[in-house]
Amino acid sequence: ALGCAILHEPSIIFLDEPTSGVDPISRRQFWDLIYELSGSGVTVFVTTHYMDEAEYCDRIGLIYRGKLIAIGSPEYLKTELMKEDILEVACDRSQDAMDQIGGLPDIKEVTLFGNGLHVVTGNAASAEKSIRNLLAGQNYVVTGIEKVVPSMEDVFISLIEAYDREHQKGIKDGV
Repeated sequence: ALGCAILHEPSIIFLDEPTSGVDPISRRQFWDLIYELSGSGVTVFVTTHYMDEAEYCDRIGLIYRGKLIAIGSPEYLKTELMKEDILEVACDRSQDAMDQIGGLPDIKEVTLFGNGLHVVTGNAASAEKSIRNLLAGQNYVVTGIEKVVPSMEDVFISLIEAYDREHQKGIKDGV
C-alpha cells in the first residue's frame, strides 16, 4: 500500500496505523522509510496508538474524544504541558507497594512500569520523602527513587485526565 502511495511522488502522505501488526524489524524499516520521505520534503501524517512511535514524529497532535487536546513537539508536550512530576520507584514487591503508595496524600496515580512503578505527583520532593518513609516502615527494599522525564503515554494520560476533570466540571456547572 505504501508503494502505491509514493509511486507518483506526492508532497503529502497520510498513513493510518502503518505499523499495526508489523514485526519489530519491519516496523523499524518502515520508520526508516518514513524518515527518508520526510527528509526529502514529503509531509507525512501518521496516526498511531503506539505512543513510543508517536515520539518519532516532529510534531504530535493528541486527539481524545474527537477533539485535538494538544499539539507540539514531543519535547514540548513532555516539558511544557505535563503538569505533574513522574517518579520511578524501584523496590521489591512492586504490586503490593503500588497499593500502599497510592494511598499517600501527594500521589495522583501509581502504575506498574517494567519491574518498578511510575508514580504521578504534583510535588516530587515531598512525594519521594513520603514514599521512602512508607516503604521503609513496612520493610520494603527500595533500590531507587528518581524523577524521570515522562513518556508520551504519561503525557497523554495526564492530558486526558485533565480534559475529563474539566469536562465533568462543565457538566456539574451546567455548561
